Amino acid sequence: MDIARLTNLLPQRLRSQVDAYFEAVSVLAEIRDPKVLRSLGPSGLRGLILHRGKQGVPTKIQATHRAHFDWTYPADNAEMAELYRRAKQGQWDADTALDWSTDVDPLNPEVPLLPASFVDFDDLANRGIRLSGADQQRFLYAITAWMLSQFLHGEQGALFAAAQVTEAVQFFDGKLYGATQVMDEGRHVEVFSRYLDDKLGRLYQINDNLYVIIDALMSDGRWDMKFLGMQIMVEGLALGAFGTLYRQTSEPLLKSLLRNVIQDEARHVHYGVLALREHITKELSERERQERENWAFEVALLMRNRFMAYEVYEEWFEGTISRATWREIVTSLPGMREFRQVMFSRLVPNLRAIGLLSPRILPHYDRVGLLQYMDGAAADELTAEGMLADLDRAA
Repeated sequence: MDIARLTNLLPQRLRSQVDAYFEAVSVLAEIRDPKVLRSLGPSGLRGLILHRGKQGVPTKIQATHRAHFDWTYPADNAEMAELYRRAKQGQWDADTALDWSTDVDPLNPEVPLLPASFVDFDDLANRGIRLSGADQQRFLYAITAWMLSQFLHGEQGALFAAAQVTEAVQFFDGKLYGATQVMDEGRHVEVFSRYLDDKLGRLYQINDNLYVIIDALMSDGRWDMKFLGMQIMVEGLALGAFGTLYRQTSEPLLKSLLRNVIQDEARHVHYGVLALREHITKELSERERQERENWAFEVALLMRNRFMAYEVYEEWFEGTISRATWREIVTSLPGMREFRQVMFSRLVPNLRAIGLLSPRILPHYDRVGLLQYMDGAAADELTAEGMLADLDRAA
């Protein structure tokens, strides 16, 4: 049966719904490991099919994990203790560290949220999408608000995951550090929410792929899976995304906000590498390690698909172009190409550092074009100061 031909016979809006359904099914159908499918499948159903994050009501996810108490209060990880010391010194107050009096006009081409080069408007015109100068600014505004909205949703997930991990992690020095990350994530929710509300005046709903990941992490009872999903996958990709936006934006308040957040996030990913490195390579059986390796690969694909920005498509182009055409457009946007490159250049080396890039899984990363990032520096080899210096030089 030629699904594409049959789909083309449907009205445009119904065609988009069918395309979304088949895309969701195809994502889940690619999962080969039954254990990974059991882990991500229910979350995939709730996020990709039922769109639980877009129903306009609070989402209730059943969280199941064991809290790990140690009544001897050991000093059991010197590297984590050092992270805790740095985190205490690195705390900042959003009210005083950022100049909220800054006037932000998201449509001002003189101080753009994103440069015009982020989108190849000539390519859009060749596809029949011709935007006036004013509409181009509005489109860049929409893309920026969409990205920051996804950052905000991810930070709420990170806030809850950090609280769970602090309870469950088996290193006492890790618990002390984890408490500082809970504070960090709360502050990140505060600043992204405030910027979107006060300065941009809009908030996009959570992307379905991001919802799947957060749902899966919240409901998984294994502490190391929470670490892997949030500290390595979500936080690692976010660190790259924050860096790209920091480099590209000319809006001073947003740039200052991102600079502060990047300094926190660098510690968070470093924490994940420290906590998982020996656990995965020395304490897990090979079967358990392979399950986590497969899971990380599938989540990497979900995170890659997260940046298709269908929420922007529905607002701007649904009924005008197909979702398939929109996927081609988003994939080819110069700014989005840079996002993907920088994000995965942060993620893949961390997976290598914690033992989840064995020769067995490498062909899968090669097949989807992610193996090119394998030789980069992992989080324990980087500092926030060094990353920011590189970004400032590249700006």
